[in-house]
Amino acid sequence: MNSEAKSNTNAPTIVPRPDHCISRSQISRNCLKVLYRLKEAGYQAFLVGGGVRDLMLGREPKDFDVVTDAWPEDVRKLFRNCRLIGRRFRLAHVYFGREVIEVATFRAAQEAEDMDDEAGELVRDGEGRILRDNRYGTIDEDVWRRDFTVNALYYNIADFSICDYTTGVEDVGLKLMRLIGEPEDRYREDPVRLLRGVRLAAKLDFAISPETEAPIRELAPLLESVPPARLFDESLKLFLAGHGMRSFDLLRHYGLFRYLFPMTDAAIDGPNGEAVEALVRRGVQNTDDRVAQGKPVTPMFLFGVFLWHPAVARADERRAAGDTPMQALSTACDEIARDQQSAVAIPRRITSPMKDIQMMQPRLTRTRGKRALKALDHPRFRAAYDLLVLRAEVGDADPELARWWTDIQAQGPGDREQAVSQPKPAGRRRRRRRPKKASGETSGQ
Repeated sequence: MNSEAKSNTNAPTIVPRPDHCISRSQISRNCLKVLYRLKEAGYQAFLVGGGVRDLMLGREPKDFDVVTDAWPEDVRKLFRNCRLIGRRFRLAHVYFGREVIEVATFRAAQEAEDMDDEAGELVRDGEGRILRDNRYGTIDEDVWRRDFTVNALYYNIADFSICDYTTGVEDVGLKLMRLIGEPEDRYREDPVRLLRGVRLAAKLDFAISPETEAPIRELAPLLESVPPARLFDESLKLFLAGHGMRSFDLLRHYGLFRYLFPMTDAAIDGPNGEAVEALVRRGVQNTDDRVAQGKPVTPMFLFGVFLWHPAVARADERRAAGDTPMQALSTACDEIARDQQSAVAIPRRITSPMKDIQMMQPRLTRTRGKRALKALDHPRFRAAYDLLVLRAEVGDADPELARWWTDIQAQGPGDREQAVSQPKPAGRRRRRRRPKKASGETSGQ
């Protein structure tokens, strides 16, 4: 097999229906409605991308995307339940209740060096990143605008065949992630492809081809030019979709994790690195386990795990400067969350409860008195308790403390009151000593 995807040619490999495993029964009924209506209106219509790839792998696609030679305005005329979105590239979204079928128009090639916004609406920045792209073309051109070969497969509703312009079908069989075109150029066009390749390799359990992975480490700094809000979205896909552990390992392997969570990455490489990494890995694995069990997951908890050790280290610095322990931790949590925004912009709706579960860690060390019982009623108690358990599992907190909080949650009100009651001191209560009277002073009684 060639080390690069098939060169640009107008002769795709056609895989007829008897030679592939995709059946219309596996495709969303609403997606089929869109495909057939476009076809009946005289347009080309294909199921494309990850949906085709997943169906070939026997997986259930997360969503279905359609590509066509109809322009967005033409699609809107065909579907009353359609809305056009996007500025960099116009897309049509066709709504069927909660399901949304995304319909894109074939995009044109981007080879013209002198193309500008007015002439062709292809705009790049100084490092080659595409900023806006609204040029429409044909399927022969569209395929070269896609990122990986396994995402460049087209299922044709006209005859139920698969059109493969690259080595997509072969790479699906080999379980291989391979960029279309020159890898360095493709990464520079959109540095998020550095993360996307890792994410898909982790999700699909694919390897990354040698020519695709070769420039990753060198080009990793390009991620600094990506808006932090976009990296937040990518972080959710990397860590909250059930393949977080594999994603974490690949991100660390290729030197990409530092551009998402720089303080966590530095702590892992620091003097207490083994303890930091143990907690991070335990948090990621816990999230993967919950996804596998169909339980809800939240970035509040996992990102709180990521930033726990950086916050503790910052709190130690503030305590040395004279802050009280709780003041130090509170200020440190705020500063770490603020500093993190320059890499991954975590919204306040997440950083605020994230701080709550971090601030509850010292509070959970108190197991006596009514304040201990009040902790059980805190809205973030369960997440804070989960963090305590993870810390105990890796030696960062007392296992007996975690066990105490585990047991008290299973107890009734009476048993809880007894568990937190202070033991009475042994022997007679000592009488309070009165101060001596001054000379000539009376008691006033």
